[in-house]
Amino acid sequence: MFNSDETQASKVAITGGTGFVGRHVAERIGSGRAVVLSRRTGVDVEDVDALANAMTGCHVVVHCAGINRELGDQTFDRVHVRGTAAVIHAARRAGAQKIVMLSFLRARPSCGSGYHESKWEAEQIVRSSGLDYTVLKAGMIYGRGDHMIDHLSRLAQTIPFAATVGMREQSISPVPIDELVDVVVAAIDGRLSGETVAVTGGETLLLSDAVRRVAAAVDRRVLVLPAPVAFHRVFAQVCEWTMTVPLVAKAQARMLAEGVTTAAGPAGDLPSDLQPRLPFDEIRIRAALPDRGRFGCGDLRTSRKTVSRGTARAAASW
Repeated sequence: MFNSDETQASKVAITGGTGFVGRHVAERIGSGRAVVLSRRTGVDVEDVDALANAMTGCHVVVHCAGINRELGDQTFDRVHVRGTAAVIHAARRAGAQKIVMLSFLRARPSCGSGYHESKWEAEQIVRSSGLDYTVLKAGMIYGRGDHMIDHLSRLAQTIPFAATVGMREQSISPVPIDELVDVVVAAIDGRLSGETVAVTGGETLLLSDAVRRVAAAVDRRVLVLPAPVAFHRVFAQVCEWTMTVPLVAKAQARMLAEGVTTAAGPAGDLPSDLQPRLPFDEIRIRAALPDRGRFGCGDLRTSRKTVSRGTARAAASW
């Protein structure tokens, strides 16, 4: 384990640093310390030389890069697996001492989901890297610029109904972005060394309840109807084919169908002072709301319209 005082003064590289979580981590750390890495900053996920050069002087790498759907050459294997291997290689070359990886609560092997399996494989790469590490198996994360509240609020303003994912709903435990970043910063500063921990929110509820709360925050009422998982699989595929940022991706439909409250695979509990405690309530929902607006033709992949600011913030983080 390294000296935390030294770490607090050193630079921190953040992969996927222009994505939702990465951007919030960078804002908390401050522009003087954060080194933001992403395709938008000209660094490819598999370019070890570019990654290593950018990581020079960074004692810690926060690995937030990830996608929730495959598009072109941005596959789960390329971004999550080969990209993580490249990040580890670059971190070693640059002299970084620790990697903090953002994974998914339900990531696990041999489950039939490319997203879950590739995230698990990335975890294994980090754990066997020889570097100090912290793996954060996080649940659904929300806040300004997220996917969850962005799309639920716009859906509520577009149509007056929604559907449960499965005839028998599973629970979710949404994590406010600020509380997740608290955990990331603690790991950067030397805590949670060599640990894989679960990060879930302070309240457990059904997705239908979350939908109603978000709708109420934009002064709408939504009728939530039961629908089988098979419907959402088909609907998610259509969304991926037709929308610039899908209302729901296939990986997300899988997540919601099995619930997002307990970790799969090895994951310990957070220390009590780092455990998220805030409820998914009106205050936090309103703080996370995007500018008011509905879904429209501009959200379709066939449209020439530039992706709206709200959906751009909700795009994949690499």
